Amino acid sequence: MSGMDMSSSTSSDTMSMVMVFTNSHSTPLYSNSWTPHTSGQYAGTCIFLILLAITGRCLLAAKHMLELRWSAAARNRRYVVVAGRTPESGRIESDPDAKEGSLVTAQGVEERVKVVQATKQPVIPFRLSVDIPRALMTFVIVGIGYLLMLAVMTMNIGYFMSVLAGAFVGELAIGRYAQYEEH
Repeated sequence: MSGMDMSSSTSSDTMSMVMVFTNSHSTPLYSNSWTPHTSGQYAGTCIFLILLAITGRCLLAAKHMLELRWSAAARNRRYVVVAGRTPESGRIESDPDAKEGSLVTAQGVEERVKVVQATKQPVIPFRLSVDIPRALMTFVIVGIGYLLMLAVMTMNIGYFMSVLAGAFVGELAIGRYAQYEEH
């Protein structure tokens, strides 16, 4: 090993790993068939990336809003049948002070259930009507995130700035509806 020059092999490996941004208008995006050849095509690709980043932000906000709705529905979904409980309509009929008529409640006239609301919700139970849309939403959000990451990895400054602009506009428009604790 005394006769080998290690500095030359190290410097050539380092030179191939140098990354710089480029402003080429013919940088392929996702495949060779999506290579802009004119300035208009390049601008269209940048607009696509802006819209894709905005869509990603909108989906994050929509997922958060759906999670809030699903959580509230799960908390309010606790109905307990009360044994021996007289329905409201029966109590009204037996009460001489009550006015004639029927009582309509959220559960209808015959109320034999009690709504029990949980103050703390440790884990929402598994429900296909909630968990399949949640999984699909996450699938699309992660897919968009990786597509945006691949666009940035082309090291094209226009693509990079388009992704940043889309994230900025999306956050400005709907960021107040989203919560990013889990991302």
